[in-house]
Amino acid sequence: MIAEARRFARDFLTQLQGEFGVPVSTRLLGDTQLVVSELVTNARKYAPGPCLLDLQLLPDAVEITVWDSESALPIARAAEPGRIGQHGIEIVLALCEGFDVRREPVGKRIKVRLALADGPH
Repeated sequence: MIAEARRFARDFLTQLQGEFGVPVSTRLLGDTQLVVSELVTNARKYAPGPCLLDLQLLPDAVEITVWDSESALPIARAAEPGRIGQHGIEIVLALCEGFDVRREPVGKRIKVRLALADGPH
């Protein structure tokens, strides 16, 4: 499931570039695949049911939305030098311009944005 989500993200960006001339940098491709992987991994790991992934082109960003059936909201944890794993949300927050999480009637929806143009995060 995670590999398919990463492939979906890569194919989406490749199509934007090839068919619509949207500039897709190596940074955008890698960051999008990483963010998709982290969000879908969390959904598969913590939600009891299905998850949905949506990618959308905005005028200056790629928007990634993941819905899952778990209503508990993700929490970024304080840095702990000895902690192994559980850094997914911190990675997403570091890479994305926007982070919005909302409870839904069933589950939650996380929406993030990655800038099309390269520059500081």
